[in-house]
Amino acid sequence: MFQWCRTSVRPTLLSLRSRKPSALRRLKAFQDSESNSRNPNYNPFSLMQPIVQFSCLRLGRFRNSLLAWYDENRRDLPWRKSRDPYRIWISEIMLQQTRVAAVLPRYEQFMRRFPSVGDLAAAEVTTVLAEWSGLGYYHRARNLHAAAKVIVAENGGAFPNTAESLRKLPGIGRYTAAAIASIAFNEPIAVLDGNVGRVLRRMFNRIHSNRESWAEAQALIAPERAGDFNQAMMELGATVCLPNEPLCTQCPIRKFCRAQGPGIAHRRKPPQQKLSISYGLATRRGAVLLLQRSPRESLMPAMWELPKVDSSLDQPLFTLRHSITITDFTVNVHEYSGAPPASAKWIRLSRLPELPLTGLTKKILRKANIIE
Repeated sequence: MFQWCRTSVRPTLLSLRSRKPSALRRLKAFQDSESNSRNPNYNPFSLMQPIVQFSCLRLGRFRNSLLAWYDENRRDLPWRKSRDPYRIWISEIMLQQTRVAAVLPRYEQFMRRFPSVGDLAAAEVTTVLAEWSGLGYYHRARNLHAAAKVIVAENGGAFPNTAESLRKLPGIGRYTAAAIASIAFNEPIAVLDGNVGRVLRRMFNRIHSNRESWAEAQALIAPERAGDFNQAMMELGATVCLPNEPLCTQCPIRKFCRAQGPGIAHRRKPPQQKLSISYGLATRRGAVLLLQRSPRESLMPAMWELPKVDSSLDQPLFTLRHSITITDFTVNVHEYSGAPPASAKWIRLSRLPELPLTGLTKKILRKANIIE
């Protein structure tokens, strides 16, 4: 039986749009009424079917179990050593669609290059892209630069401190805004990413709509430690409640979980496509031959790369693997011969650190011992 808990966060109009119009009117009346907001016995969840079937006592135990586990087992990640919203913002953008292991060395390097939002705003976008090179999804770096300029120009360098105000910045959506606001400013607002969604699906052993999942996450959050709670949910999904084989015996909240195993959250990954691609490598007198992609390209605009060559050429200099989302590439690198394309340029090796190279180009040049 659902029991109203006064520490739970009230539902919003957005979470109830699919409900009856009468319920929406009653909730609107509640939100507009100062008398109701001061009434401890008023229960806005009476307007909707309960999603989280937790009593106050059980909800408290759930939160305590999860936070105690997090305090003891959380990974020592550099962005967790500070509540600085700038550092948290950079980490959240880097971690989008990128593994933690790949982000760790790049995060520290990026922070040394741009230690403050002012430094990031003052940099040229090509410099930011060069520092981002290898992390992929380069629109993230462009949005970081654009948002930094807005923060400096409109806020004097002060970071917005609510999720609502953060969402007005370029490249910051609902999840990222909630993560920054809760971790940096302890705003009691939940996050929902792939890890949190998987934990919720297993806990209740059912699939909800995206809107319902946000409402579930919000109802569970510990308001006094909102940032830690959100990180604990994400950490649980990343290290224990794994996609294919959850480590249920190590789970601090297994007694609250209905699935007790992969359950309905288990999904097979889409099969990887396998493609081959060939590039030409040419060097002379301390320079390498590169092409710059058009600024109008939808993928990696204005980035620098090696020229492509015919895949039917003779034995390559070397071969390597490269993966992008659901595609695995076999990359053959040949010695470039013949006249270079008209758009190609000989770039001195000393300039390479300043250029926004594609991740694959960096990988090839490292393999060829041209860069470190």
